[in-house]
Amino acid sequence: MTGRPNILHLFVDQQRADTIAALGNPVIKTPSLDRLCAMGTAFTSAYSPSPVCISARCSMIYGQYPLHTGCYENTAMPADATASPDGRQTFMGVLTEAGYRTHGIGKCHFNPNGHGLRGFQSRERQEEGGHGAEVDEYSKFLYDQGWRHVLEPHGVRGEMYYIPQPSQLPARLHPTQWIGDRAIDFIDGQAGKTEPWYLFSSFIHPHPPFTPPNPWHKIYRAPLMPLPSVPQDAETLLTCINRIQNRYKYRDQGIDRNLLRNQKAFYYACISFIDFQIGRILAALEKNGQLENTLILFTSDHGEHLGDNNCFGKRSMHDAASRVPMIACLPGRFAAGARCVAPASLVDVAPTFLSAAGAELKTQDRKSVDLADLAAGTAGREMVFAQHAWPGLVTAPAADRETLREMCEDRAVARAATSQYMAVSREWKYFYSAADQREFLFDRVGDPRETRNRAGLVFCADAQRRMKVALIEHLRTGGETAGLAGDDWRRFPRYAPHENPDD
Repeated sequence: MTGRPNILHLFVDQQRADTIAALGNPVIKTPSLDRLCAMGTAFTSAYSPSPVCISARCSMIYGQYPLHTGCYENTAMPADATASPDGRQTFMGVLTEAGYRTHGIGKCHFNPNGHGLRGFQSRERQEEGGHGAEVDEYSKFLYDQGWRHVLEPHGVRGEMYYIPQPSQLPARLHPTQWIGDRAIDFIDGQAGKTEPWYLFSSFIHPHPPFTPPNPWHKIYRAPLMPLPSVPQDAETLLTCINRIQNRYKYRDQGIDRNLLRNQKAFYYACISFIDFQIGRILAALEKNGQLENTLILFTSDHGEHLGDNNCFGKRSMHDAASRVPMIACLPGRFAAGARCVAPASLVDVAPTFLSAAGAELKTQDRKSVDLADLAAGTAGREMVFAQHAWPGLVTAPAADRETLREMCEDRAVARAATSQYMAVSREWKYFYSAADQREFLFDRVGDPRETRNRAGLVFCADAQRRMKVALIEHLRTGGETAGLAGDDWRRFPRYAPHENPDD
């Protein structure tokens, strides 16, 4: 490799960490991701800093945890650098200033301005929802192809959100194929140019609804799919956010195991179709002689419960929702075929890219590190952290509703009352749910499927104390103190589900 590398950022939405064949999944077919695992280093303890779309992406592009970005849910990101009083920049903006040709394809989920650039020189947009040629470039593409009658090209939502469904579009027009096509066109267009480039190829799938195109919807068959992981005491492992999501996603009125296996079949099919596009993109890099000089990073914003613990969706600190796949490839920087078990985070993406480019994001969190240093064992970091807050809980029923509303007149307190906070080391995961007043401790080595909560167990008291102290110190040093009471958690009224199951 000579000079500064190109950077290919392959990003997916809601893909679990355990969905790559080369990393231990015996059912799924992912030859292209398997190839990346052979070419580079897989980070097998990578986590989302906030397991929901916008806040995870916000932390990734700014290299900061939510307590510094101020984005904890699908809410507004910080102002663009041109309007921000602290001059906050994204890593894309720094790469642009450093002479990179920066381009984004697909879902960025920028909020409040979905058409903004946030440091990109250009974008080709494909976002969730909406209908009409003016929505984004992908919607215009469908209109131009004569497919105006498809109101929901990414799948039918609402009551159908978790009902597996073949796409209404043929494979050649499918949103996943469009990302692959546009990425290849960009790579071909950079052939022979001297300036390095950064390409963000962001797929909306496997985000629900699970809608692979024909014939990909037949690649996996429901009777052959493994059932979700539901330990004997699964109900004791749930938090209020699990129950809320189950309800509003129409998944709390009983368990249909055949449906669960079909969900997994279609979810895996969506991933395999993405994998097919990744293979096409890698072939384009090879054809243009750019493969050896391109830093490739594959990861996701968060995971998906997919029936584990009888739960569905994201927003949870359980591994199914909070742990993400992460693979980094660049000869001379990431060892081929290596596995790194040290905890990693999406906040590490920014320093990884910028270090390779010889640039720096001055406002990045000092706890984010270059993944190359993490893999080499020189990062000097023991834990990664996460936080998620659901403001809507403030208006939900609670054991003491009036007290909750009175406490939550302060915005920071309202956030704290609805927050989950997490710390992860190689051996342990600790998280606290304020709306449940409950601590969780999982043994990542002895119980990797998180079937037993060790919080409160005398034999694990030292580990629980160490993790809790580290998490509270992380929050205190970052100014996130509204949920703290000295060296402990501040107590808020507990969430209680609405009496009406159709609420």
